[in-house]
Order: sequence, then structure tokens, then C-alpha cells
Amino acid sequence: MNSVTPKILPATPSATNPPLLIGDLLDSGVRMAGDNQIVYRDLSRHDYRRFRERVHQLAHLLSAQGVKAGDVVAVLDWDSHRYLEAFFAIPMIGAVLHTVNVRLAPEQIHYTMEHAEDDFVLVHEDFVALLEPLADKLPRIRGYLLCQDAPSSVVSSLNLAGEYEALLAEQPRHYDFPTFDENAVATLFYTTGTTGNPKGVFFTHRQLVLHTLAEASTFQTPGFELLNRDKVYMPITPMFHVHAWGVPYTATLMGATQVYPGRYEPEMLVKLLVGEKVDFSHCVPTLLNMVVGADAIASGKVDLSGWKVLVGGSPLTQPLCRKAWELGIDTRSAYGMSETCPLLTADILPRDIDQADFEAQLPWRCKAGVAVPLVSLEVVDEDGNPLPQDGESIGEVRVRAPWLTQSYYKEETRSEELWRDGWLHTGDVAALDERGFLQIRDRIKDVIKTGGEWVSSLDLENLIGQYPGISEVAVIGVADEQWGERPAALVVASDLNHPPESQQVKAFLQQFVDQGKINRWAIPSFIRFVDEIPKTSVGKLDKKRIRQEV
Repeated sequence: MNSVTPKILPATPSATNPPLLIGDLLDSGVRMAGDNQIVYRDLSRHDYRRFRERVHQLAHLLSAQGVKAGDVVAVLDWDSHRYLEAFFAIPMIGAVLHTVNVRLAPEQIHYTMEHAEDDFVLVHEDFVALLEPLADKLPRIRGYLLCQDAPSSVVSSLNLAGEYEALLAEQPRHYDFPTFDENAVATLFYTTGTTGNPKGVFFTHRQLVLHTLAEASTFQTPGFELLNRDKVYMPITPMFHVHAWGVPYTATLMGATQVYPGRYEPEMLVKLLVGEKVDFSHCVPTLLNMVVGADAIASGKVDLSGWKVLVGGSPLTQPLCRKAWELGIDTRSAYGMSETCPLLTADILPRDIDQADFEAQLPWRCKAGVAVPLVSLEVVDEDGNPLPQDGESIGEVRVRAPWLTQSYYKEETRSEELWRDGWLHTGDVAALDERGFLQIRDRIKDVIKTGGEWVSSLDLENLIGQYPGISEVAVIGVADEQWGERPAALVVASDLNHPPESQQVKAFLQQFVDQGKINRWAIPSFIRFVDEIPKTSVGKLDKKRIRQEV
């Protein structure tokens, strides 16, 4: 980047330039919200004013337990009002919020908590038994705060300070929060990869505030209106996963009604969606597929028309998008990754497409979209040269934005690889078109090279998914002596007792060969019907495990 020296004028001596801190999002939300509610399952609800008081009380509670600025506080809880309070109270006292992925294996949970150097833990009673065998291996932790949905006696070897609600009730309702450098670390979590231990990803107050402002702007773009003060929001992305994509911070800033479902149970999700009149949610494709496949919804007994769902984590396929639309569910796509906080792009449709019918919109709805405000994005070749925006030239996506993690926590080598050449390298293969729309073609590690030609596993999954009676698809490359690699597919049938024949699916794919959409060698060597496809801890297709099992 070129370096210049612009004019900088001196500030008035008495002027102030306040830092960007998470607490300002909360205060702004309270001013906006009016009587809007924070709802937890069918167990509790309160307005934003009480929400702010509870954040202040939690700050007092943590301080009374010896938590101070710079300490790391871990949270193991289901999506709850408590978790939302921790999103604010912990960073606002200058401590670091560590959102622990409760779906990891115990040894990985131990690794992340030890690597993060956790000092104090908020733990739901469902995870007490998980932590008890790890406690002796985590001697740095000074105490545990028990979170319960209903009072009950819990006998544990953990050093329990007490129960969340009981201790919270004893605290004053105002805390004098400090002001500090906006570049202080606010949050830390761990993302898993195909090899090695999970990697620590962290974000500062400044980064989270800027991400929240950009996300709020994006969500209110004409034609893409997802969230405002008058909407009801419920996440179906775990709060441990990239702060539930940062949307709880955005919803709070806007003062929107927020509904937290706790543990993801189909009956409770449907009950809340209908009973609370939820307008907007976000999730990965596999979870949306589960929702639209639920008997009550598919049969029309439950009406979800008007529900908007932002899909990310993996590309939204056209069959799933169409199936949701037929049920009245309005789906859109977004793109990002753990290291990017996560929002990078959203499929804000061009005006002419936005005014077209659904079938004309369908391919656009399933693209990753255009870069959101303050994001610079390029698709480059192997030498780092930007490729033409012609919708065909394929290369790696690299990005710059003011909220990207600056390194992996205590991982110098991995951090340099992530940030080589001054750009964050996503590891995703994509093409950009003349309108700036991004189309993700694959992960670099998932592209299949057969006979010297590249085949996109995502393209094949999308095409196979169009065959009637198919619910879910995963395509990988398997070793082949003649061709190097060949595509192979695992498929889940809508009716597990009567799956289609694999030869029928291959014959179906032949039409796309005849149309020139794929080459003949892209048709999988084998298609295996299975009852279930392995998923990662955040609901994505786990292609690492799939390769091991095929």
C-alpha cells in the first residue's frame, strides 16, 4: 500500500475522542428498544432496561469473584439470556470472553481452555460432568459459576462459587465501567481445521464495534432488510461460534426483540418461532435442512411464511433454497469465516434481479454476494495476481477489513501463513463477476483434481441435490490410480427406507454433461446412500471424517 502524509489538524485541548467499546452498543440499544424484550425459551423474559441492569449486576458478581481486567472468563452454556449478558459484562470490565465450543471432544475442550489460560468459568449444569475430569488439568481456574434453568441441588467436585441467578440477585444494579484502549482484546474462541489443534481467534473492542456497525448497515440495505428495532430475532447458530456471527451485538445495537432457544430442540425451536413471531434467524444449511424437513413444517401444520433466514458456514444450495421458499421461508446467503468476525459478503441482489421472480433470483440467492461496507476482496491466482471479474476465472479469495483477526493466539507460524502478503487468505476458491458478486466454488483442500482437470465438490453437491428424493449430499475426492482423484458422493435420501438407485442419479447427472455444465469425468465413480453424513461441531459437512470413512 502507498504511504502518504496527509494534513492532520490539532484537536482542541478540551476535546475528547472516545474509544470504540462494546458497552456503547448496549447503551445505544437500550435507548432504541423501548419495551422490546429479551426472551429465553419459555422460562424468562425482561425488557432492555432490565437487561442492562443484569449486565451491570454480572459485572459486580465477577468482580466479587476476583475477575479483573485482562483475565480470561470461559463460558459453557446453551444459547441463553445469560450468554448474552456475558457477551457484554465480561469485555466491559476489561476481561476477555472465551466462548467454549461445547461440541468438541473433551480433550479438545481441555486444550482450548488450557491454551486460552482461562481464569474463571461460567458453566451450565449440563456441562458440569464434562468439566469435572478436566479440573485437575486446569489448575489456573480459580472458580466456577453454575448456570441453571431451574433451581436444583448440584453436587460437584468443581469449586462452585454459587448459582448464577442467586448471586446475581445480591448485586447492585449499577456498575461504574472503566474506559480503556479500544484495541484491548474482548473475545477469544477456537476454530478447528483439518489438521492440528484448534486455533485461537481473538477480536478487540474496536473490531467488534466496527463489525457490528457494518453488519447493521448491511441488514438494513433495501432489498435485503433482515433486522431492525421492530423485528424479532432468534439465532440458530451457537453463541460459541463466532459470537453467533456477531448478530447478538447487532440486534442489541438496534434494540430488536431477541429470543434465545437454549439447547436446540426441534419442538422448542418451532414453538418459539411461532409463539414469539420470529422474523429473522441465521444458520448453516444442514440445520435449515432439518427445519424444513420437520414433519410439522413440511405437512403445513406450522406456518413459517415470512421467516427470513440468513444461511452461511457452507453455500446454500438451490434445492434447499427452493424447498424453503415453497414453505414461505425467505433465505439469503452470506459469506465469512471465523477469522473474519465473520461477515465479508452478503447476497444483496442487483436491483433488476431483486425485482424479478423467484426462479430468476434463485441462482443469485445461492451466491456469496457482494462485499459489505469496509471490506476489500480479491480473487487471485497462485502468484497473488488479481484475476478478471468475469465470473469464470477461479482463484483464492483474499480480504482486508478493519475487523479481521490479526493473528492466531500464540501461533506465529500459522499467523504468518494466514496473513501472507498483507492480505488475509481465506483458503476458499471462488470467482468474481462484473457486478462484484462472489461465487464460492470450493475450499482449496476440497477441490477434486481428476485427470488434470479441477472439479468443484460444491457444484456437484448442488446438482446431485436437485434429484428428487435426496435430502443431503457430500462430495469428496478419492484416490484413483489412473486419474489421480475421482469424485465420490455420500447421499442421504428423504425416505431412508426407499433410496433411489445410484445409477439413476448418475443418469440424472448426464443431462448436465449434455448441457455443458459439467464434464463427463465429474460424474462420481460411486454414489453411496447413507443414513447420516458426518458433521462438524458447528453443523458443517465434516469432509475430514468423510474421507476417513469412505
